[in-house]
Amino acid sequence: MELTINHHIRFFDPAPNSLADLLQVELSGKTQGVAVALNNRVIPKDDWSKTHLQSSDQILLITATQGG
Repeated sequence: MELTINHHIRFFDPAPNSLADLLQVELSGKTQGVAVALNNRVIPKDDWSKTHLQSSDQILLITATQGG
């Protein structure tokens, strides 16, 4: 499966079944402070496990950071 993550094309085999599965691989399950947009639509965290992915989907991962 081909996905674009933060403007970088990535290939997955086996393909992740859901957005939650993808984040487990990409972020090692560390999802605190993470926001996700799928094809320019923000996906609430409660919906990650039931959001299915398709080849050519565009995903934007944003991680909150502290600073001053």
